[in-house]
Amino acid sequence: MKENRRSFVEGNNNNNQEIEKWKERLTPEQYQVCIRKGTELPFTGKYWDCKEDGLYRCVCCGNELFDSETKFESGTGWPSFWAPAKMQSLKFVLDKSHGMRRIGVQCNNCGAHLGHVFNDGPRPTGERYCINSASLELQQRKQVSQVD
Repeated sequence: MKENRRSFVEGNNNNNQEIEKWKERLTPEQYQVCIRKGTELPFTGKYWDCKEDGLYRCVCCGNELFDSETKFESGTGWPSFWAPAKMQSLKFVLDKSHGMRRIGVQCNNCGAHLGHVFNDGPRPTGERYCINSASLELQQRKQVSQVD
Protein backbone atom coordinates (compact mmCIF):
# COMPACT_ATOMS: atom_id res chain seq x y z
CA MET A 1 0.00 0.00 0.00
CA LYS A 2 2.99 2.34 -0.25
CA GLU A 3 1.53 4.27 -3.14
CA ASN A 4 1.10 8.02 -3.29
CA ARG A 5 -2.44 9.12 -4.15
CA ARG A 6 -1.98 12.84 -3.52
CA SER A 7 -3.33 13.75 -6.97
CA PHE A 8 -6.53 11.82 -6.27
CA VAL A 9 -7.25 13.34 -2.87
CA GLU A 10 -6.44 16.89 -3.90
CA GLY A 11 -8.90 16.72 -6.79
CA ASN A 12 -6.60 16.30 -9.76
CA ASN A 13 -7.05 13.44 -12.23
CA ASN A 14 -10.15 12.12 -10.48
CA ASN A 15 -11.02 9.67 -13.21
CA ASN A 16 -13.16 6.59 -12.90
CA GLN A 17 -10.10 4.30 -12.93
CA GLU A 18 -8.66 6.02 -9.84
CA ILE A 19 -11.99 5.83 -8.04
CA GLU A 20 -12.40 2.15 -8.88
CA LYS A 21 -8.82 1.39 -7.83
CA TRP A 22 -9.43 2.84 -4.35
CA LYS A 23 -12.82 1.17 -4.04
CA GLU A 24 -11.10 -2.18 -4.73
CA ARG A 25 -8.21 -1.62 -2.29
CA LEU A 26 -10.15 -0.22 0.66
CA THR A 27 -13.18 -1.47 2.54
CA PRO A 28 -16.34 0.59 1.94
CA GLU A 29 -15.88 2.27 5.35
CA GLN A 30 -12.19 3.04 4.71
CA TYR A 31 -13.10 4.53 1.34
CA GLN A 32 -15.89 6.65 2.87
CA VAL A 33 -13.60 7.99 5.62
CA CYS A 34 -10.24 8.35 3.84
CA ILE A 35 -11.30 9.39 0.35
CA ARG A 36 -14.77 10.92 0.83
CA LYS A 37 -13.83 12.54 4.19
CA GLY A 38 -16.54 10.79 6.15
CA THR A 39 -16.70 9.90 9.85
CA GLU A 40 -17.34 6.51 11.38
CA LEU A 41 -19.95 6.24 14.10
CA PRO A 42 -18.59 6.67 17.64
CA PHE A 43 -17.80 3.53 19.66
CA THR A 44 -17.85 1.36 16.51
CA GLY A 45 -14.30 1.57 15.15
CA LYS A 46 -11.69 -1.13 15.61
CA TYR A 47 -9.33 1.02 17.72
CA TRP A 48 -11.53 3.30 19.86
CA ASP A 49 -10.84 1.22 22.98
CA CYS A 50 -7.69 -0.61 21.84
CA LYS A 51 -4.95 -0.84 24.48
CA GLU A 52 -2.32 -2.64 22.37
CA ASP A 53 1.19 -1.25 22.15
CA GLY A 54 2.44 -0.12 18.74
CA LEU A 55 2.40 2.40 15.93
CA TYR A 56 -0.72 3.51 14.12
CA ARG A 57 -0.11 3.86 10.39
CA CYS A 58 -2.16 5.27 7.51
CA VAL A 59 -4.33 2.49 6.11
CA CYS A 60 -3.81 3.85 2.59
CA CYS A 61 -0.02 4.34 2.39
CA GLY A 62 1.53 3.01 5.62
CA ASN A 63 2.81 6.41 6.81
CA GLU A 64 3.60 6.42 10.57
CA LEU A 65 0.99 8.65 12.22
CA PHE A 66 0.55 8.00 15.96
CA ASP A 67 2.24 6.03 18.74
CA SER A 68 0.10 4.12 21.24
CA GLU A 69 2.08 5.83 24.01
CA THR A 70 0.17 9.07 23.25
CA LYS A 71 -3.26 7.41 23.03
CA PHE A 72 -5.76 8.23 25.78
CA GLU A 73 -9.40 7.61 26.65
CA SER A 74 -11.32 10.73 25.70
CA GLY A 75 -14.83 9.36 26.14
CA THR A 76 -15.72 10.38 22.58
CA GLY A 77 -15.84 6.91 21.00
CA TRP A 78 -12.95 7.55 18.61
CA PRO A 79 -9.25 6.83 19.05
CA SER A 80 -7.70 9.91 20.64
CA PHE A 81 -4.04 10.90 20.85
CA TRP A 82 -2.36 13.89 22.50
CA ALA A 83 0.43 14.09 19.88
CA PRO A 84 1.38 12.61 16.50
CA ALA A 85 4.35 10.26 16.16
CA LYS A 86 5.97 12.87 13.89
CA MET A 87 4.42 16.26 13.23
CA GLN A 88 5.59 16.16 9.61
CA SER A 89 3.43 13.03 9.07
CA LEU A 90 0.27 15.14 9.29
CA LYS A 91 -1.31 17.90 7.23
CA PHE A 92 -3.82 20.31 8.78
CA VAL A 93 -6.73 21.79 6.82
CA LEU A 94 -9.62 24.08 7.73
CA ASP A 95 -12.87 22.11 7.70
CA LYS A 96 -16.06 24.18 7.46
CA SER A 97 -18.40 21.23 6.89
CA HIS A 98 -21.59 20.64 8.88
CA GLY A 99 -21.81 24.31 9.90
CA MET A 100 -18.67 24.08 12.07
CA ARG A 101 -15.09 25.37 11.87
CA ARG A 102 -12.66 22.59 12.74
CA ILE A 103 -9.10 21.64 11.92
CA GLY A 104 -9.07 18.54 9.77
CA VAL A 105 -6.15 16.11 9.94
CA GLN A 106 -4.84 14.37 6.84
CA CYS A 107 -1.95 12.04 6.11
CA ASN A 108 0.80 14.30 4.77
CA ASN A 109 2.08 11.53 2.50
CA CYS A 110 -1.09 10.57 0.64
CA GLY A 111 -3.76 13.06 1.73
CA ALA A 112 -6.12 10.53 3.33
CA HIS A 113 -8.63 12.09 5.72
CA LEU A 114 -7.89 10.93 9.28
CA GLY A 115 -10.11 13.03 11.57
CA HIS A 116 -9.79 16.33 13.45
CA VAL A 117 -7.68 17.97 16.14
CA PHE A 118 -9.15 19.89 19.08
CA ASN A 119 -7.59 21.97 21.88
CA ASP A 120 -9.28 20.11 24.74
CA GLY A 121 -6.76 17.30 25.25
CA PRO A 122 -4.57 16.37 28.19
CA ARG A 123 -1.10 17.59 29.09
CA PRO A 124 1.55 18.01 27.89
CA THR A 125 0.09 19.30 24.57
CA GLY A 126 -3.51 20.13 25.43
CA GLU A 127 -4.47 18.67 22.05
CA ARG A 128 -6.86 15.84 21.18
CA TYR A 129 -6.35 14.21 17.83
CA CYS A 130 -9.74 12.56 17.27
CA ILE A 131 -9.02 9.98 14.56
CA ASN A 132 -11.22 7.52 12.68
CA SER A 133 -10.25 3.88 13.23
CA ALA A 134 -11.01 3.22 9.56
CA SER A 135 -8.07 5.42 8.55
CA LEU A 136 -5.60 3.54 10.77
CA GLU A 137 -3.72 0.28 10.82
CA LEU A 138 -1.99 -0.76 14.06
CA GLN A 139 1.50 -2.21 13.77
CA GLN A 140 2.10 -3.88 17.12
CA ARG A 141 5.32 -2.95 18.93
CA LYS A 142 6.81 -6.43 18.64
CA GLN A 143 6.32 -6.18 14.86
CA VAL A 144 7.92 -2.73 14.87
CA SER A 145 11.02 -4.12 16.62
CA GLN A 146 11.34 -6.88 14.05
CA VAL A 147 11.19 -4.38 11.17
CA ASP A 148 13.83 -2.01 12.63
